[in-house]
Order: sequence, then structure tokens, then C-alpha cells
Amino acid sequence: MKKKTIIAMIVGIGIIAIIVFLFFCYNSSETGNTTINKTEEEMIQDVLNISFYRAQLKIKIASNKNENQYIVKQEVTKNMVRQEILQPENIAGVVTTYEEGKLTLYNSQLELSQVYEDYAYMTNNALWLNSFVEEFKNNTEKTKISYENNNIILEVKNERRYDYRKKLYINKENGKPLQLIVQDINQKQTICIEYTELEIL
Repeated sequence: MKKKTIIAMIVGIGIIAIIVFLFFCYNSSETGNTTINKTEEEMIQDVLNISFYRAQLKIKIASNKNENQYIVKQEVTKNMVRQEILQPENIAGVVTTYEEGKLTLYNSQLELSQVYEDYAYMTNNALWLNSFVEEFKNNTEKTKISYENNNIILEVKNERRYDYRKKLYINKENGKPLQLIVQDINQKQTICIEYTELEIL
């Protein structure tokens, strides 16, 4: 009789332990989901707070005569920005680094480098995500937020002819930037950047 009671107690404790374990696992997974399911406003704020990131991009640049395509890696940290061209092959391995006012161009195929001192900050152009973020935050009168299909679109305008309008498309499901479209004053697309990989640092 004592043996049966002891076995029953052990089985009961085991069942209680399993129930408690499952309860805590379920609750922690629920908590994880609530952080993933952010509101659209939270997603927008997350993007506007991007300062440092690592990304791989597909870039199309259109001019009056032709269209060029590139695949590049970018990295922006607190003290340094870096861009490496992966494709096309003829310029693959060209690395541009900017750190403490110094711009370094390095061609890994030719093993040549060139350094420019006191160079203007190189991320102030349309190819950098944090450049768009700063422009959007600093030109509140010329910005717009809209929604299309499953995307949030942040738009900013300026007075420049060739990058008159910029639109950043953000995926509503995960809050990550998908692509950045740049249009000239005639609404012709001049640059299209697709973020194939993006890691916020």
C-alpha cells in the first residue's frame, strides 16, 4: 500500500511539473509574440531610430542613357561607415571606408588604395539608409506616411532636381525596410535600392 502511495505521489508531482513547465513555456512564447506584433507606429519609430546597421543591397541607378545594377554591402557604426561592391565583377572588391574625416578607397583586385583627408561625410547621399532617416526627421513639413498593400511608405520631398522624392517601403509584418525608391522632379525613378539583408546594430 505504501509503495502504491509513493508511486502515485511521484506520478502526481511529475504531472504537476509538466503542467507548470508547459504553462511557463506558453506564457514566454506569448510574451515573445507581443514584442514581434508591433503597431505600425512602433515600426515607423523603430526605422526612424536606426543609426547603425549592416546591409546587403541590390541597387539600380537609371540615367538618361542607361541603367546600371550593383550589389553592395554597407556597414554603418558609431565611428565608421563602409561600403563594398560585390557586383558587377569588373568593380567587385572596391571598398570605400570613411572614418574620422578620412575617406579610404581600396581596390582589392588591384591591391591599390587612396586616402583623402578632411573629406565631407559620405553618408549624406541617397544610397545610405541613415541619410534617408535624417532627411525624413529633419524635413517634417515635406514628409508623408501612407499605406499600400502590406507596406508602410515613408516619403520625403526636397528641392533637388535628381532626388526630388524618396520613398522608403517598410514591411508591415516584420517592420523591416524593403526598398528605397528615389525619383527626380519629373517623377522618373532614378534609384531603386532593395534591402536583401538588413541587420540593425
